[in-house]
Amino acid sequence: MNGEFIAFIALALVAIGGGVLMLNVTKVVHMIVSLVFTFISIAGLYVLLSAEFIAGVQVLIYSGAITIIMLFGIMLTKHQDQEQSSPGIAKRLLIFAGIAAFAFVFYLGIYQLDFGTEAEALHENNTEQIGVSLFTEYVIPFELTSVILLVALIGAIVLAKRDDQEEANDK
Repeated sequence: MNGEFIAFIALALVAIGGGVLMLNVTKVVHMIVSLVFTFISIAGLYVLLSAEFIAGVQVLIYSGAITIIMLFGIMLTKHQDQEQSSPGIAKRLLIFAGIAAFAFVFYLGIYQLDFGTEAEALHENNTEQIGVSLFTEYVIPFELTSVILLVALIGAIVLAKRDDQEEANDK
């Protein structure tokens, strides 16, 4: 067993543990913290795959921005705290059977996957390769994405102004 394998096992266990913990804790802040553990461990897996750019984006975007947006969204909305009954044994067995079937199909898909030849230049300058590919082959989808984000931002501002005007008119 080499160090890369041990790091993979540790990061995979943290990612799975964070996901399971997020589903089982009851406080929202604890859910967010376990989600951050999952996001950071996935970034570590990207580093093991020599995808440093994707790992950096994972930490910056998901572990930082998305988590903060989720936390603010949850904290700024009103919640109706209601007790939910725990699922019965039949429902739990059905859920487990569904998860097992999904895992089996996923395993078969990965097991029969054939990539052909190995990519030799994958580990060399991958950030540069992403940049060159993004701004040469995919420049139009990249620019369309920025226009869509701009339209969404303008729409959010218009909706916020409309709500402010309605509240001012109601008073």
